[in-house]
Amino acid sequence: MNIFRILGDVSHLLAIIILLLKILKSKSCAGISGKSQILFALVFTTRYLDLFTTFISVYNTVMKVIFLICAYITVYMIYIKFRKTFDSENDSFRLEFLLVPVTGLSFLENHSFTPLEILWTFSIYLESVAILPQLFMISKTGEAETITTHYLFFLGLYRALYIANWVWRYYTENFYDQIAVVSGVVQTIFYCDFFYLYVTK
Repeated sequence: MNIFRILGDVSHLLAIIILLLKILKSKSCAGISGKSQILFALVFTTRYLDLFTTFISVYNTVMKVIFLICAYITVYMIYIKFRKTFDSENDSFRLEFLLVPVTGLSFLENHSFTPLEILWTFSIYLESVAILPQLFMISKTGEAETITTHYLFFLGLYRALYIANWVWRYYTENFYDQIAVVSGVVQTIFYCDFFYLYVTK
């Protein structure tokens, strides 16, 4: 494991913690896309099914469990605990526009045609577009709380650091995963406009 991977994981975890603290502290889900959070919960669920079949390391297992727990806590807070503060009217992105093509692509383009591998591939493709409902919500309302922009910044930073991780692994281990790299680059592109606004504001 290299420094880019570790920093990427820390950035990803920090983004999730920022979001959870924002909800708990304000007792409000205003400005947060519940649909994006459902997609992220689905990403972690389908990606980490190997928790039941493969042990890689304590670090790997602990991080997977933390991401799963945090994802479901976030969805619970948005749709149950603080549902009265959730802006469902502006969180109107149609999820089928993402889920249908991602599902089809995961069956067509994967490393091996097995259930776990297809679900892992589905999670990679889905993660690349899971933030779109949140970005759509921000563009629709024309505003975002500072804490929400920090959350998005650290999510984008996580993706950028993972690209650096893939470059590092390619040159040091001769490792290259086309599905993960292409999906990661696509996801980072979605953040570019947001990054510009974040820095200039």
